[in-house]
Amino acid sequence: MSLPDAIAGTQPAGQEWVIEGRGRSQYAFRLVAVNRVLPNPQLAPIKIPDSAPEIVAAYALSDEQALLAKVRYNRLLDVFLGVAAYSLQNHLRTTVTRLGQVEVDEIYVAIDKRGRQYVLPVQAKGGSDRLSTVQTRQDIACCAEKFPHLLCRAISAQFVEADLIALFELGQSGNDVRIIEERHYRLVPGDQISRDDLRAYDT
Repeated sequence: MSLPDAIAGTQPAGQEWVIEGRGRSQYAFRLVAVNRVLPNPQLAPIKIPDSAPEIVAAYALSDEQALLAKVRYNRLLDVFLGVAAYSLQNHLRTTVTRLGQVEVDEIYVAIDKRGRQYVLPVQAKGGSDRLSTVQTRQDIACCAEKFPHLLCRAISAQFVEADLIALFELGQSGNDVRIIEERHYRLVPGDQISRDDLRAYDT
């Protein structure tokens, strides 16, 4: 949602206003560096055999619930991060100190080959919705408070096309949210992954 011109017009060059929670029913405007989380159109997609059950694929829409289902059934977080990830809760609504009420689209817990354990908050956007750095900051703050003994790796997911999903790992650098890694995964039938594709991924 765009801010009214009277507010947007006060933004200094290279910065923008965001609205953040400041406690129960309290909100504040804050200036942050312009930092869009948008899929890179130049990034080559990686073909993944689509493991979603056919009945899910038949009725999946283009909204965030369909996106979360495709990420979950195709174990895309495992592929993207190189961990074993398990969905813990969908649409976690809770309160966070100094922020008030927050909602995380989905929470995963994960473990890597060295035994390190992680909490993975996932933000999902379908259709024309844009990923929000404000939500990423809230997700990270939520996990720091609710899962203080787990390493937090914040994930954002977005449909690029119906069968093409962009995944981002995001992290905080001072007051800004930065992209740590981005990959695009195209979900296809297994027989559409050629030997040439496999050789390309080996380089």
